[in-house]
Amino acid sequence: MASSDPLTNSPIDVDKLVTQLRHKVGTWVEWGKACQALQKSGMNPQKLFEETGFEPPQQNQVIVAAQVYESIVAASVPEAVQAYFGQRGSDILYELRILTQPDRARAAELALQQSLDADTIKDVAKALKEYSYFKEPPNGFTDTAGDAVAYTYWKLARQQSDLAARSRLIAQALRFATSDTARQQVESLLTDLTVVKERPAPTLPTYRLETDSELPLVIPLAGQLPLSMADLQAVPVIVPEEPFGIVKSTGPAAWVPVPGWQVVLQAEDPVGILAKARQLPNVQNPDNPETLLLVCDRAQRAWDADSYFLTEQEDTVAVEWLPESPDHKLLGKLLVVMRPKRILDENYTRELMQFEE
Repeated sequence: MASSDPLTNSPIDVDKLVTQLRHKVGTWVEWGKACQALQKSGMNPQKLFEETGFEPPQQNQVIVAAQVYESIVAASVPEAVQAYFGQRGSDILYELRILTQPDRARAAELALQQSLDADTIKDVAKALKEYSYFKEPPNGFTDTAGDAVAYTYWKLARQQSDLAARSRLIAQALRFATSDTARQQVESLLTDLTVVKERPAPTLPTYRLETDSELPLVIPLAGQLPLSMADLQAVPVIVPEEPFGIVKSTGPAAWVPVPGWQVVLQAEDPVGILAKARQLPNVQNPDNPETLLLVCDRAQRAWDADSYFLTEQEDTVAVEWLPESPDHKLLGKLLVVMRPKRILDENYTRELMQFEE
């Protein structure tokens, strides 16, 4: 059965690759390339496992490790390193995936020199990654892979008060140190028993939302009264995505956050409209200059005498109370009128502390 690689559009022989993997023909690098080609052709990892016996985690390991192998070959590692890892060590190279190409090459060479296992190479990769953040090598250490790993063990040894554990870390640092200056730095810990504690990482500022009202609901804003019918109808219907009520829009729109009150959460098609008090019916203080936010549900169009509704008046939107069932079409129900938060002293909120006398 033939298929094609979606990236190169070249045909691949699916049956041949499956047979190769089933009988483990070739090197592990070839297995990784075969697994990748079969997955890209549309065969999912579970199906591939059933056909070849390569479990999904093993597929992932050889695919990624084969990519790492190709990158270190491209970086011109010594022939001995290429030959060694071309036959074995996929678990070693897999751990080097987090490194840049030059650091992968250096780490692979170090792994062969030191006969490192997968557990140790994981620590080595982490050490090289952290060492790469330095603009200049730390005092006494050089830019070699061995010194980079030695620095990490030296740093850990300085933080250790237990003498046995400190000695083991010093031994590891001496194992990897390649420069004389790095060895001197490490050996100085044999006589200097000062413990340099690492500053602990601060606690993440984690907070769990406990109630619906703590999670604001973002609704589209239609505009401000007087509002045309076209403006109201152009507002998109939104569907908040869990778990944080994320909303997306494909076109230009304005958005406004409102508290997660039940009356709002139950709305099917909520929209916001800005208005002044004089534009609303039955307002006690029509001269109030505050801007109000009307939250309306366009999906609720069934009349009831205890609610206010959006209606059409000469191609514009109005808010009305209708004591009897109207003959004309209702555009939506007014759920709540929100007034802005009142701040008596604006400077008060900017002070870090307020003291009572």
